[in-house]
Amino acid sequence: MRTSEVLMKLASSPGERLSVAAIFSSLGDKGFALLIVILGLPNCVPLMPPPIPLICGFLLIGVALQIGLGRKSPWAPAFVLARSVAQQDVRKAAEKAMPLVRKMERFSKPRLQWFEPGIANLLIALVVAVLALGVITAAPFIGQVPWGLAVCLMGLGLVERDGVLVLASVVAAVIGAFLSAGFVDRKSTRLNSSHT
Repeated sequence: MRTSEVLMKLASSPGERLSVAAIFSSLGDKGFALLIVILGLPNCVPLMPPPIPLICGFLLIGVALQIGLGRKSPWAPAFVLARSVAQQDVRKAAEKAMPLVRKMERFSKPRLQWFEPGIANLLIALVVAVLALGVITAAPFIGQVPWGLAVCLMGLGLVERDGVLVLASVVAAVIGAFLSAGFVDRKSTRLNSSHT
């Protein structure tokens, strides 16, 4: 399934809450790639409360470790799988993300395919880990948006086997790094001026 189809499936799930286990079971054979997209989407929304980027970032580190170890599908401990989110929140997030995801899917196609087992897995794991650290350390409220976009582009690139989207995710990550560095620089300048 494509990313938009998975989002529609999750958004139309019955019940008031959606468990993490149900989300994992909806991912199909592209579990890691789709999970990366899902973890990136909340960070694409400006003014996201600080705990959300932290949670997504740490979960992405877990995904990177599993990819690096060569696992075929995502794994999570039982207590994580038992957690759930409000179905209404899932539906709202999917509706907001759908236009952007569908635009990217229309643009994407298999090209620059270097997603092969072995060394490529380690490289992908390293990039995902760097993106996760970027999300965790991003400037609050606005700074995580380019990092979230970078994560989504990486996931979509893996789903569609599109190396161009993967390269675009690296560009978005560089922009995010500059924004975060600028935020830290301004903050340190203010602290220095307040001491003098």
